[in-house]
Amino acid sequence: MDSQKEALQRIITTLANKNEELHNFMETLSHSLAGVQVNCPQAVSDLEEEFDRLFTILVEMKESMINTIKQEGAKKTQELQHQLTQSGGALKSAVELLEFANNALDIKDEDEFTKAAKQIKDRVTMAPAFRLTMKPKATDNMDHLMVDFNQERQLLQNLKFLPVPRAPEMEVGDCLVLDNTVSLAWKMPVEDSKIDHYILEYRKTDHEGLPRIKDERCWEVVDNIKTTEYSLSGLKFDSKFMNFRVRACNKAAAGEYSDPVTLETRAFNFGFDSSSSHLNLKVEDRSVEWDPQGGKGLESKVKGKENKGSAHLTNLKNMSRSGTPSPKRTSTTRSPAIRGGRDRFTGESYTVLGDTSMDCGQHYWEVKALKDCKSYSVGVSYRNLGKFDQLGKTNTTWCIHINNWLQPSFAAKHNNKAKSLDGTAPGRIGVFCDLDSGQLSFYNAETKQLIHTFKAKFSQPVVPAFMVWCGGLSLSTGMQVPSAVKSFQKTENGLGGSNSSLNSMAQ
Repeated sequence: MDSQKEALQRIITTLANKNEELHNFMETLSHSLAGVQVNCPQAVSDLEEEFDRLFTILVEMKESMINTIKQEGAKKTQELQHQLTQSGGALKSAVELLEFANNALDIKDEDEFTKAAKQIKDRVTMAPAFRLTMKPKATDNMDHLMVDFNQERQLLQNLKFLPVPRAPEMEVGDCLVLDNTVSLAWKMPVEDSKIDHYILEYRKTDHEGLPRIKDERCWEVVDNIKTTEYSLSGLKFDSKFMNFRVRACNKAAAGEYSDPVTLETRAFNFGFDSSSSHLNLKVEDRSVEWDPQGGKGLESKVKGKENKGSAHLTNLKNMSRSGTPSPKRTSTTRSPAIRGGRDRFTGESYTVLGDTSMDCGQHYWEVKALKDCKSYSVGVSYRNLGKFDQLGKTNTTWCIHINNWLQPSFAAKHNNKAKSLDGTAPGRIGVFCDLDSGQLSFYNAETKQLIHTFKAKFSQPVVPAFMVWCGGLSLSTGMQVPSAVKSFQKTENGLGGSNSSLNSMAQ
């Protein structure tokens, strides 16, 4: 019976997954169909615009060339007409002179004949007919203004749509996610020497498998990639997966996208929990700063609430800074209320916890102290840490503590025991928590050199924990466990730098 139920449950899970896959595929088809209905008329409109531009150029060129022919014809007409007019005048003068010369032949008087002959000679010398050029200044030939559009006509007849590169193929086996860097590789299905560059697009998602059309996150673009590989570094992994796709471009157009590839990018993400932090701490999602004015004006409420004779009240009265409890905290969006609805940290417990707990697996985050921070602690704690408890002073907290005020110190603390650490505290500290093997290690985040390791069998979920006084801390999450840390943990089995006196069997 149980085996049949298990088999049926597997079938139900398979059917549910297939239904979700079909639903996503139908959304993809609907999106593509809508895209065709929009893009097809747009392509027609774009083509008409291109032809209209071509027609406009042809009309303009036609008008310009016709105007050139007309101007040439008018020029020739004017020149020939002018020559014709001059020739007509010369002919008239020549006819009159010819008639005068013929009449002179009939003159009998010798003196009169001599005089007439001299006049005729002088008139012939000055006659327009003998001064005119007998060559036309223009011809009727217009062949120099003829055109041959055979080549252009052939080009127009050979008009085609732009050659579009084929879709690249992602080399899934060569894609790598390591140290918050995604290295991608792809290839063209056939060699294409005309490809100029590639465009890579990526987006974050919490869904495995093919990208979803209705995914709320937008694609981000990396343009002008000249090779068939690219690395995205310095990423914050605040989603379970990332989708990647690439397209090839030549000088004319961009091709289709490759089939998308989905890579896993899980990492530990959390923020500071402001609802339970000490009132003297100014808390934002990724930073916390000491605020000596925090909670001022609430002492009277504290006194009324704490007036039950506990020793804590005396401690509060002697403090210049307020340590008032706050109203009950509410649950966060990341997880249920971490401290079970307890009051804020108070007294000298200048503490703030992370808003997400860990119960298994390996996790990593980094903390950077702001300039001139006088005192701070970084570590983990159980969720039920008391509101007056200080990090490292209980058997449910593990931390390293840095004090830069009066007597500087750098120590690992647990269960009210401390071990001084060599050297000085790095500016940025990496925290590696391996709940499966019961290790909490601290590293120099820049060099990945081990600072200290606690060995503890955590019996409850833990949360990141921080203490800060007179300064501030900034937090970096969404980080994979660095490969250097993984390698060190594997080779040293997490024992290097640990202190046996601080190793513990957590209660």
